[in-house]
Formats: sequence, C-alpha cells, structure tokens
Amino acid sequence: MEKLLIKGGRKLTGKVEISGSKNAALPAITASLLVSGKSRLHRVPDLADVRTMGRLLERFGAGFHHKDGVLEVDTSGVKSFEAPYELVKTMRASVLALGPLVARWGQARVSLPGGCAIGARPIDIHITGLEKMGAKIALKDGYVVARAKRLKAARICFDIPTVTGTENLMMAASLARGATVLENAAREPEVVCLAELLNSMGAKVSGAGGSVVEIEGVDELKPPDYSIIPDRIESGTFMTAAAITGGDVVLKGVNVEHLDAVMLKLTESGVVFKAQAGGIRVIGPERLGANDFKTMPYPGFPTDMQAQCMALMSIAGGTSIIHETIFENRFMHVAELKRMGADISVQAGVATVRGVKALRGAEVMATDLRASASLVLAGLAAKGTTIVDRLYHLDRGYERMDEKLKALGASVERVR
Repeated sequence: MEKLLIKGGRKLTGKVEISGSKNAALPAITASLLVSGKSRLHRVPDLADVRTMGRLLERFGAGFHHKDGVLEVDTSGVKSFEAPYELVKTMRASVLALGPLVARWGQARVSLPGGCAIGARPIDIHITGLEKMGAKIALKDGYVVARAKRLKAARICFDIPTVTGTENLMMAASLARGATVLENAAREPEVVCLAELLNSMGAKVSGAGGSVVEIEGVDELKPPDYSIIPDRIESGTFMTAAAITGGDVVLKGVNVEHLDAVMLKLTESGVVFKAQAGGIRVIGPERLGANDFKTMPYPGFPTDMQAQCMALMSIAGGTSIIHETIFENRFMHVAELKRMGADISVQAGVATVRGVKALRGAEVMATDLRASASLVLAGLAAKGTTIVDRLYHLDRGYERMDEKLKALGASVERVR
C-alpha cells in the first residue's frame, strides 16, 4: 500500500495546471450509455474513479480508451446491464448508470451503493423519480432491478437538492416521452456541464444551474464530442495549499466563477487573489486569520472543501467555527489533524478550531477523498515529516497531486 511522505515547511511557488472535473467527468461517461456509438470526451482526468467507471462500462460491453486526457467510449457492443457490487462499492457514482440504462436500453440491474439497505439513503430519490417516470423497480439481493419500455415525463420535486439524483433523472428524462420537470434541483456547475453535454447530443434541457430544470424528451441522441469543465475542488485545494504554506502560486485553466464562496472565505482570512491571463494568482499571508463557515449546497460553501479549510484554520490566528450541514460523518479527519497538534473539538455537526502556531509532522491515515487532501495540506505546513497512509483515497479524485506539488517546490514522495 502506498503512502505519501511529506517534509513540511516549504512555501509553494510556481504554476499548476488544473485538471478536468472528476465530478463532471463521471456523469458524462455514463451519458454515453444513452447512445449506441462512439462518444468522445476531452479533459478527462486520469483518476482511480475514472478507471473504475471504465471497468464498469467494459462490464456492460462498451469499449473504453483513455489517453492524454481524451476519452473514447464505444457503446455499440453493450449487451450487459448489470453494475456489480464489487465495482459499485468502491464508487457511489456508479449509480449514475441507472438512469441511462433504463432510458436507452430498457433495463438495469445496479447494486445498492455499499450494499446498504435503502432506508434514508439518497438513492431513494433516484428510484422514486424513475418510478414516477414509469419504470418498474424491484429490490433483489442487494440490487436495484429496473425495467421500462419507454420512460414517460413526470414532475419530480426533490426533498433536498441532490447532485447525482438531478443528473441521473436528467439523463433518464432526455429520452422519455414528454417534458419532465425537476424541482429543487441541484445547481452545481457539474449539473450545468452535464446539461450542456446532453444538449450537444441533441437533448433539450433548459434551466440547469437554477432550481427548476425542464427536459423535453427526444427519440434519439447522437454521440458527443465535448470538453469537461475544470475541477473546482482541485482548484480550491491548490488555493488552500498556497495559503497554508504562505506561498505564491498561479493556477492555470481554472474557472473562478465556480469558486466564489471559497475565494470569499480565503480572502477574509488574508489570502490575496490576483487575476492572470488564463488563470489566477494566489498569495498566502504570513499568518492566516480565523474564519467561520458553513457547508451548503451550491452556490454555498462546498462540503468537498470543508476538510481542506479546516486544516487551514488549524494554524490560523484565533478560533474558527465550522458547521457541516451536508454529510453527518464528514469530520473523520479531525482525529488525524489532532495527531498533528491541531486543537479541534466537535459537537453535533459543529467543529471548533482553535488555531495553533504550528502543526507537527506525524503518521496519519486518510479516511476518505477530501480528508486525505486535508492531511496532505497539513503536512505541507507542519514542522517535520508527515506520512499519509491510505493514499488510494487521494488518487480517487486528484490527478498526480504529488507530482504537481513537487513542481511547486514541496518535498513529497510516494513510498511503500
């Protein structure tokens, strides 16, 4: 198992190219199931999650070729419609195959994410929406089994905004009969990216980026040739890396319009941003100021940046209050940050972070994707050596992060 060895205390300087968005690429890949033929996607990052999605598409019988950021998917040979547990358990986004399979091929058998019972899990929203669109759904042996001759339009109101739920039903509705309306839809840039991709395929999606999305179903779609948006979470992570090291870094290929909430909070903590041609320059202060923030659905502060900014606040001057309102178990990185000397207490979804003068290097363990990034950032700022275990979490969502950090002057090394 690989680990990351980090010798902290170096200011990051230089330029870094931001990769395409993981959370936009995954639904774009499953959208290829809406057609029979060759789809072409550009700026697709080389990530463990993308490779997992590739194995899933190949299990369906599709061709999958990814090189130098260009991904080609050939669905002309699709003959299986099962997403097995061994793939779905490693990546919940596999459920995004459900809508396209039912809409285009009339059937799907998709494992429940993590093998969990349905109950209050978010996949309920996907199933309820497809049932409203006429799909017959049964739960058998830990799998969702869905069938439909052709889906029909429906008006669907989400109890809470859900990104994958909005995306799944948006894809399904693109081939349904009639006009489907999704109310209280997710507004994230990745949803907008998928809508633009679908429209390039001949779909009729309007309102994406707002709370009401309308999809007028068409009889057939064509394979896309489309470029994925920049990854806003990778962008925010490198902004935070520059800030936590007191560095001076230029991010290239970033879309700052997707980062308003993150940049606002970083600015309030003393980080300076300067526009550059094709990117933005990030300058960290000598001492960060404490800041309070609450995670919210887009355009609010993203839950995917909470762990990284907690690492940042752990060395800020003063006390920061962090509210996590999206995921109830997203403070698992707290115990590992405390091993490095952070002063953090958690109660009922609220973390109180009392800034310390410096973190200390330690051996820590990543518990999830964004927690792994927070530990890497903490290691960059810490005195001494930090070893981050379970590096596979990081590789799920960051393309060659260690190499990019090295190019900025960090002392990082993969070890076994």
